[in-house]
Amino acid sequence: MTVIVRDLRPGVRADFEGFVRVRDLAMPFVLSTPDGLAYDVARMHPDAHYRPLLAEADGEVIGTAQVGLVYDSPEPGQGYVNVYVHPERTRRGAGALLVRAAEEHLAAHGATKLFAWVLDEPGNRAFAERHGYRASRSAHFLRLDLANGTLPPLQDPPPGVELRTGADFADDPRPLFELDSETLADEPSDVDYEFTDYEAWLRETWQQPLMSPELTSVAVVDGRPAAFSLARTDGGTRYGTAMTGTARAHRGKGLAKLAKNDSLHRARAAGFTQAFTGNDAGNGPMIAINTWFGYEICATEVRYVREIG
Repeated sequence: MTVIVRDLRPGVRADFEGFVRVRDLAMPFVLSTPDGLAYDVARMHPDAHYRPLLAEADGEVIGTAQVGLVYDSPEPGQGYVNVYVHPERTRRGAGALLVRAAEEHLAAHGATKLFAWVLDEPGNRAFAERHGYRASRSAHFLRLDLANGTLPPLQDPPPGVELRTGADFADDPRPLFELDSETLADEPSDVDYEFTDYEAWLRETWQQPLMSPELTSVAVVDGRPAAFSLARTDGGTRYGTAMTGTARAHRGKGLAKLAKNDSLHRARAAGFTQAFTGNDAGNGPMIAINTWFGYEICATEVRYVREIG
């Protein structure tokens, strides 16, 4: 069996379906659709040098890689390479070929430090370490059974707070961009991000096909978003939280919990049966909130780092 690595071909539906099929098998707790992937490929910021790769054997897609530069970080030269192989097609060399192609691409565009998320399983971690990567921080994927679980009861907003949906900001989502930028800056991470490009945020977050303004909940104080829970869906039965956070001036008042509970109740009423989210392992406050909702850890991944060049 000969394994080859090639680029995802724009406009070829089978490539996008194959990419998503492998991702769903390897990472069922991360929402991905062919249409969403096609959107990202067509509209990703040019400075990201985004390059999704496929590993193919006898016409079957057996591995994928998401490859690009962290263009929205104040530290230049950072890249990412996230490799996933069909769980029943491992040990055929696909992963190694994908890593090699990804590293060559990133090095050609000036990357000197590479980051890779690796599922916390012995074989995966050994693979990363064989390729010169060292372990850094970890993060959890969490799952909530919306169909059969019990959500906390809905609560009325406290005086001076109003609950709205993301759709209410359709004409001017900039206040949500500003809140997203502020909360992301305070997220625990080994990569610093700066959301300063509103047009890029519109393309990559707000207008992304998986984004659901209707299920996004926003707690508003004095006419300004104070906390929010950004929702995404796969168009089927899976709902995911892209970000939940509170502006610094309003933290400690339970507003993020209020917004997320509102979004989860509306997602369940809309027929979604599973809810997914992710938390850095060091983000104790958000993990506590998600535990309160009934989320359970379903997988853990480890961030691996390699210096090159």
